Amino acid sequence: MQNPVHPGAILREDVIAELGLTVNETAARLGISRVALSRVLHEHARLSSNLAVRLEAAGVGTARAWLAMQAAAYDLGAERAAGTPCVRRLDVA
Repeated sequence: MQNPVHPGAILREDVIAELGLTVNETAARLGISRVALSRVLHEHARLSSNLAVRLEAAGVGTARAWLAMQAAAYDLGAERAAGTPCVRRLDVA
């Protein structure tokens, strides 16, 4: 299975780099700290719903799409890559 792509990497490479912005300028435009943005861009923090809403307001996709990248693609992919936990079915007595 392929490693899922963190939305911070997409934001870093496909948005910020393509627009020729710096991390400082991007953070200022989004109204967040440079440190908070940097943690997401370097994949040390999750992309929050707050940041997703700010990205949407800044004209960079929809909040729903950013959150889907985080939860459905990255988080779920990482959990599945870690292996299936030992569980028992709920519908069998």
